[in-house]
Amino acid sequence: MRRLLTIFAVIAVICVLRLFVTPGGQFSEAQAAEGQEVIAEADDEPETILETTVEGLRQFYRFTGFRNATAGHIIMIAVGLLFIFLAIKYDYEPLLLIPIGAGIIMGNIPFFQAEGVNLQVGIYEEGSVMNYLYFGVMRGVYPPLIFLGIGAMTDFSSLISRPRLMLLGAAAQVGIFLTFLGALWLGFDIRESGAIGIIGGADGPTAIFLSSRIAEHLIGPIAIAAYSYMALVPVIQPPIMRLMTTKKERVIRMAPPRAVSQTEKILFPIIGLIITAFISPSALPLLGMLFFGNLLKESTRTKRLAETARTSMIDIVTIVLGLTVGASTQADRFLTTDSLIIFGLGALSFMVATAGGIFFAKVMNVFTPEDRKLNPLIGAAGVSAVPDSARVVQNFGLKEDPSNHLLMHAMAPNVAGVIGSAVAAGILLSFLW
Repeated sequence: MRRLLTIFAVIAVICVLRLFVTPGGQFSEAQAAEGQEVIAEADDEPETILETTVEGLRQFYRFTGFRNATAGHIIMIAVGLLFIFLAIKYDYEPLLLIPIGAGIIMGNIPFFQAEGVNLQVGIYEEGSVMNYLYFGVMRGVYPPLIFLGIGAMTDFSSLISRPRLMLLGAAAQVGIFLTFLGALWLGFDIRESGAIGIIGGADGPTAIFLSSRIAEHLIGPIAIAAYSYMALVPVIQPPIMRLMTTKKERVIRMAPPRAVSQTEKILFPIIGLIITAFISPSALPLLGMLFFGNLLKESTRTKRLAETARTSMIDIVTIVLGLTVGASTQADRFLTTDSLIIFGLGALSFMVATAGGIFFAKVMNVFTPEDRKLNPLIGAAGVSAVPDSARVVQNFGLKEDPSNHLLMHAMAPNVAGVIGSAVAAGILLSFLW
């Protein structure tokens, strides 16, 4: 362990010395000129073996990460390591944060860049492997495949048994539209504001899908913000839940949901697809895949397809999506003032969405008979971080009353939030296209 720490310390010292000796970004005029020099020198034939060796060593050094490291690279690599640490140490969405963290590190390994030189290494370099994989992000290919897997693993029974709880999923989308207005006020253009606002749905695939169509240049910070806040649901939501509810409200017991027939489960994805797609046709790639995946699950005739969609396929897509989204955060493109503002707006959007769901649950209770009151905590599950928000509600409720289980009740607004965020994305897309 000591040897490993020593090696890392040496690497860090070399990088720091490199920063002080040759400060500046990757795309400086001096380095561009040096790129031309490298190309020119490659054409010159050295006269002696010694000159060949010296020139080879010089060129090798030019292409090392130590020579091309900047402060931005070190910062982003540290961010990637932080993501991996949070995933492993605190179990914060490890299936997302570990691929994203590894992608951030891979995307910020410094390499030689200059005008006229394409090593086909970085994600933004045409012809590189990462560039090909990133095509699925830029063209919105991966999000519908993720939705297919989500549909194949989701049980909509709790929502079918209590359709009124869909209103909580809709109410939680208020964060999207308020953040859209906030981004406009801060100077983003209308299309960028729409892409930033969708972070409030706490749905990474939906955020990528929308931003890939109306604000491609913001996919990196928007996707990282959305997935970060999805992972931080257990940290962000409980204080808001405690602030907006009383002790009496937190211990409300809800009647168990009624049993749902298999026929209802089969009809739900069919009817749901037709209604939501008619309301928001622009969201068809997401909604169509979500309900199709659920139909595979509930039909009982396509078990192999449903099993593949909710296991192998979604796992593969998650790996590729996480790596490429992480790698897209190259320091020279990611470390900007706009990225910091997007992270701030994303946090605000997520908190407003959580508060919106809780507040609407309290409003519904005003018009609900005493024996059918809702526990307002389940409103916090209206964001589409499935099933994490529902688990947070369950754990928070158990702390208030160890015998009051809210998980099945919270799953209804949680899955409604998935549908709601996709519909909201479609509405924004139709307005901003």
